[in-house]
Amino acid sequence: MTKRFYFMAGLPRSGSTLLSAILNQNPEVYSGPSSPVVSCMHTLDGMLQKDELYRAYPKPEQAVQMIYGLISGYYGDVDRPVVIDKNRAWAAQVPLAEKYMQRQAKIICPVRDIDEILTSMITMVRRSPQNSGGSRTNFIDEPLLKLNIPLTDENRCNYIAGPNGILGNSLRAIVDGARAGFLDRMLFVEYRDLIAHPERTMRRIYEFLGEAHFSHDFGNIENADKERDLEVYGLQDMHDVRRVVEATAPDPRLVLPPRVLERCRGMDVWRNPEALGSKG
Repeated sequence: MTKRFYFMAGLPRSGSTLLSAILNQNPEVYSGPSSPVVSCMHTLDGMLQKDELYRAYPKPEQAVQMIYGLISGYYGDVDRPVVIDKNRAWAAQVPLAEKYMQRQAKIICPVRDIDEILTSMITMVRRSPQNSGGSRTNFIDEPLLKLNIPLTDENRCNYIAGPNGILGNSLRAIVDGARAGFLDRMLFVEYRDLIAHPERTMRRIYEFLGEAHFSHDFGNIENADKERDLEVYGLQDMHDVRRVVEATAPDPRLVLPPRVLERCRGMDVWRNPEALGSKG
C-alpha cells in the first residue's frame, strides 16, 4: 500500500495525544505515539554525506529510496493510507522531510498557553509514583538531581522551559523552522480550540492536509497506543486521554509560583509573527 505521510510537531501537553486518538477514529488515518523516524533519517542522511565511499560514487536517487525506506518501513505494519508521524523535531527538519518525501511537508503543530503547559507538567510530577515512594525518578527531576538543584516547582519550570527542556526544545524547533522560511508548512492547532470547538478544528486540519473530512465522535475517545510512560519517563499518565473532549486543567495561578507566571508572558511565539521572524 502506498502511504501519504504527514507530520505532527508542536508543544508538549498541548493535546497531541488527544488529537491522535481522534484522528485514529478515521479508518483512513493512523497517528501513533512519538516516533524515532526523524532522528534515524537525520542520522543516516548525515552519515551518507560524510562517507567517503558515497562521496566518491554518489547515488542520490538510491539514497532517497533508502532513507525514505526508514519511514515506510517503520509503518510497514500500518494498513491505513494516511500516516501522521509524530515528533516535535519535525518543525525544524522541514528540509529533511521534503528531501526524502519528494513533496512539500505538512506539519500539524498543537500549541497551548505556556503557563497551562507548565501547570499540566507540574501537576503530573506531583502525582508521580516517585513522590509517593516509588523508585523511578521522572525525567524532569532526574537532571535536576544530577546537578544538585533543589526540586522546587520553580526550578522544574525553569528546566522544562529552558534550552535543554522538553518545552524549550519544542519552542526552538518552531522558531527555527519559521525563521528558515517554512511557516507555511505548519498548522498551529490551539489546545483551547480543540477542546471548545473540536468539529471545527478537525475540519481545519483535514483542509490543511488536503484529505477528506471524517465525522468524529468526540464523546467516545480512546487511545489504543499505550506507551510505557512509567518505565521510560517515570510518569505513569503522560499519554492518558479522557473519553470525552473537555477541559479539566487547573488554573495556573493556583499551581505555579508568581515568578514563573510572569516569565510565561510573551513566550507564545506562534501568535507573534515578529517573534518568529519568518522569511515566508
